[in-house]
Amino acid sequence: MSTGSAILEGADTAVAFSEYESIRHRLPAPRAPAGSERAQDLDAIAEHFDVFLLDAFGVLNIGETAIPGVVDRVNGLRQRGKQVLVVTNAAGYPSSVLQERYRRLGYSFDTRDVVSSRMALLGGLSDHAHRKWGMVAAPKFGHEELPEGAIFLEDDPAAYAEAEGFLMLGASAWSEPRQSLLEQALRQNPRDILVGNPDLVAPVESGLSREPGHYAHRLASATGVEPVFYGKPFPAIFDLARQRIRPGTPDHRVVMVGDTLHTDILGGSAAGFRTALIKGYGFFDGSDPDSAIETSGIIPDFILDRP
Repeated sequence: MSTGSAILEGADTAVAFSEYESIRHRLPAPRAPAGSERAQDLDAIAEHFDVFLLDAFGVLNIGETAIPGVVDRVNGLRQRGKQVLVVTNAAGYPSSVLQERYRRLGYSFDTRDVVSSRMALLGGLSDHAHRKWGMVAAPKFGHEELPEGAIFLEDDPAAYAEAEGFLMLGASAWSEPRQSLLEQALRQNPRDILVGNPDLVAPVESGLSREPGHYAHRLASATGVEPVFYGKPFPAIFDLARQRIRPGTPDHRVVMVGDTLHTDILGGSAAGFRTALIKGYGFFDGSDPDSAIETSGIIPDFILDRP
């Protein structure tokens, strides 16, 4: 049985956008700025902000490759006294793996500089009674940070039946047969679904990868079990980011920077921050996002050519 997150080719960005629009009823409502200001990069808007919240995929890196010039850009912002935090939906990766990845790419983020939806989900477990969780996640990363007794969902139907709730963290080892097993298990016995990564897709070198949000929304539509989401655009990850932002910083001096309207821009806007959409990398990859902005009604404060 083959596993691995499906890859959409670049031409399917429109398909992914339509999919995001189809699940708007589950997403928060945005703040509505009057319009978007165009600028070249982060340096061009630096005077407006004290804190930069940067998405990772599409802003810092594409897959395992750093976006050219962004390491220097981040260092330059810090030299100007700006606080720079990573706010990422990469829930499939333990914190140690994320730190190593950023170090390998040339970034010098401290542990407190990285806020992940994995952290938000794990923090939210205190709101749920202790139980045996079944996990949509890659076993290769082991149980680091994960709840005691949690089991990886693979190809054994018994594991789906035994689980008392489900955590959706990463889809790199997920497949359609496994999705069918989980759907069947939820039909037979509805249980909580907690989703660390609400992304439907993510930019990688070969196109767009399918992410846990895609599978979670399908499960909701098929079974009626509504997931609880912890990453962008939902509040939990932004509440966690607020704990890291320098005390006293007003919301209008904080900007969420990302490549995706329905996660980064919608989430940052709903949280009360200002927003900047990257059009040169990631989801839009050099295309003009104007029609997508008009269709969705999700309006960034700034549209940048590149990070």
